[in-house]
Amino acid sequence: MGKWKAIIPIVLALVIALTLTIFLYKWVKKQTTEKEAVQQAESETVSVVVASADLPWGTKLEPKMIDTLPYIKESLPPGYSSSPESLEGRVLISPVRQNQPILESSLAPDSVTSGGVSAVITPGKRALAVKGDKVIGLSGFIRPGNRVDVLVTITVSKTKKEITKTVLEDVLVLATGIEIQENKEGGKPHSVDVYTLEVTPEEGERLAFASANGKLHFALRNVTDRETVLTKGATISGMLASFRPKVKTKTRRQGKKAAFVVEVLNGDQVTRKKF
Repeated sequence: MGKWKAIIPIVLALVIALTLTIFLYKWVKKQTTEKEAVQQAESETVSVVVASADLPWGTKLEPKMIDTLPYIKESLPPGYSSSPESLEGRVLISPVRQNQPILESSLAPDSVTSGGVSAVITPGKRALAVKGDKVIGLSGFIRPGNRVDVLVTITVSKTKKEITKTVLEDVLVLATGIEIQENKEGGKPHSVDVYTLEVTPEEGERLAFASANGKLHFALRNVTDRETVLTKGATISGMLASFRPKVKTKTRRQGKKAAFVVEVLNGDQVTRKKF
């Protein structure tokens, strides 16, 4: 019995030591495996330059606007950049969302060194600003990047009648802003909304003439609607004729012609005449 009392502690110590050894071995193996997995994952990713905040088009990139995020090699977007320094000073020609990669297709050529509207104008087109108000701008719903139709209400010089007509369709809005204008009547200055539209030279002439001689209206389009609709314009008489009931005239057919019968009373005699 005394012999077993001496052996039991030794056996227990060996069991405990073996258990600790197995536990330590598994823990070290797990740590090594996780570290290798992280290293392998890092080796399979590439740093991609992204926007650190929402950036509108025409923005000249600065270091504080740029960040990097890891991307898996298999999912790298075309035209990406891994060097934030290489994009400093470049100008955006399309808006970029926060954490969205800044691609070469979203940047103006290296020769463009100044930001603003001039950097995003399509070659062959022009930027023309017209003054409006909250009504014209749909109470602030018109934003840069939207497309609008331009209508003008104008008085025809010969007939002295007003007509409202669509003069431009599917026009890109480049920018919106506010301008402080002096009151001609001597009152306090007031703010005027300014809308900058992208137009061809011919469309610019039409828009400038409409703005100078009539009252402009903007109709906001769906972003996917690119259809051109031809209209005749709306006049006072045409507007008042809207939703008017149709007048039915009784006629009697004679062959292919319509005949109107009129009864003429002369005393007690009745005469019918056809026209």
